[in-house]
Amino acid sequence: MSRSSSGRPGHRPVGTSALLVLLLAATVGGTAGCRDTPAEPVRIRIATGSPTAVYYAFGRSLAAILNRELPNVHATVVVTAASAENVRLVGSGAAELGFTQADVLPTAAPGNVAVDAVARVYDDQLHLVTTGGGAVRAISDLRGRRVSVGAPGSGTEITATRLLDVARLGGDGVHRERLGLDDSVTALRAGRIDAFFFSGGLPVRGIQELAGQSATRIVDLGEWTEPLRERYSEVYVSRDIPRSVYGVDPVTTVADPNYLIVRADLPEQLVREVTRLLMERRAELGAAHPAAGRMSPRSAIATAPLPLHPGAASWYRATKP
Repeated sequence: MSRSSSGRPGHRPVGTSALLVLLLAATVGGTAGCRDTPAEPVRIRIATGSPTAVYYAFGRSLAAILNRELPNVHATVVVTAASAENVRLVGSGAAELGFTQADVLPTAAPGNVAVDAVARVYDDQLHLVTTGGGAVRAISDLRGRRVSVGAPGSGTEITATRLLDVARLGGDGVHRERLGLDDSVTALRAGRIDAFFFSGGLPVRGIQELAGQSATRIVDLGEWTEPLRERYSEVYVSRDIPRSVYGVDPVTTVADPNYLIVRADLPEQLVREVTRLLMERRAELGAAHPAAGRMSPRSAIATAPLPLHPGAASWYRATKP
């Protein structure tokens, strides 16, 4: 399930909450100069994504839980372009936790990037969004049109670029814009683009708001799952977006697992506690966003190609998912 923690600095088991405070302060936040000076709070920065997408809602709820239940911890969320940027931030030490799509990892996390997995949390579904009365009804209709493929550094951009390639729309097949979710919605409403891609867990609030305010179509992409699996990665699967999610015609699309990742050098006891709260507070996380409530310990351990952090592996072994 995970590589051994023996010999890795920062992965020492501790037994009591008092020792946990001291370990975290020494390893992550730095100890005070003298015994009578309070230790600095342990900082946990959670790399998320757009404020109207799932990573941000999930991350904010997780930060609130960590702040409430872990001693001497100060957790905050960081707005990012999402997956690829999150892997870079966590791997470089600029964040402690982050969310990423699985298909980003082979290219965005080479062997020298020190990240481990905490859990597989839910599946992202690739949305191709256009106006309800527009001409885009299939991916082939994108040829020659203005299309946002996602923000630079996002998992959306990687998945959308791969999809356009297998659909023979790579290169100059479409006029590409590189916009995040909020800017894509604004540009589509203003007629500056003809369609946009976004990969997220259901429902994506920005798309939900768009569909509630104007005629919107989500394009069926189900036929492209197998070509993506054959050329790029077996992580891709087909999933449905039912009418009940956005009030538009149901479609089948390409889905991709999401992971919560962590700096590999964080203390084992800290990551064990993060894992425990992630699993034990699923109802609270699910209230922040339904996708977060779909986790289970049994599915959480499937994090290939990343190993589980020893602290996460320790919690899962103890609970036998």
